[in-house]
Amino acid sequence: MTQTPTNPGEPPPEPGQLPEDVRRQKAAEQLKAQEHQRILGIFPSFAVTNIPDAVPLSPTQKFQLSLHSALDPMQFGIAAVDAGISQAFNDFKGYGQGAQGYFKRWGAAYADNFDGAILGGAVFPTLLHQDPRYFRKGTGSFASRLFYAVSTTFRAKNDNGKWQPNYSNILGNIAAGGIANLYYPSTDKGVSLIFERAFTVTGEGAAGGVLLEFWPDVARHLHRKQP
Repeated sequence: MTQTPTNPGEPPPEPGQLPEDVRRQKAAEQLKAQEHQRILGIFPSFAVTNIPDAVPLSPTQKFQLSLHSALDPMQFGIAAVDAGISQAFNDFKGYGQGAQGYFKRWGAAYADNFDGAILGGAVFPTLLHQDPRYFRKGTGSFASRLFYAVSTTFRAKNDNGKWQPNYSNILGNIAAGGIANLYYPSTDKGVSLIFERAFTVTGEGAAGGVLLEFWPDVARHLHRKQP
């Protein structure tokens, strides 16, 4: 592996300035450390990093990370719960009730999650050179961390480590809402569905950011209380 020469007393190079082979290897090592992260040991949190200056991901690594999250078995369980709630409130009436209606809702819920994960976590981050990961703050006051967690729905780091509007997430949610027109009942299709789904997923993303930010603190507190 190529080594990056440094002179004594000089600061190490920024992650984005590393040679490509070194950068990819370091990114792979950091992703390896993330791939077992779960909340409550169940819910995947593979796209969370505690490294403020984590090495940028290659396009291939962005797709690998998104697919790893989207295809995790737990995602099918989350979609199943979502479908159950949707059926209980008789959302998307065109699907009907009974087992057939439930499985249609289940498929639609999973498709929403999958499309959002791939479009917002891989396709647009690759095209727009943005990092799809959640960079956990981990320090500071509760209010500052809460604001930070919610704000990451609308801002993200680019591949050079600079903060900018989170175009990938916003466009990914809208695009996923557009694709939803292909499989939702005709009575629910249209522009309203696009923005309804995009708004819902964006809200879920903001709530998810709060959970990702504070879960390690909650887990440590629970661990200390154990006898």
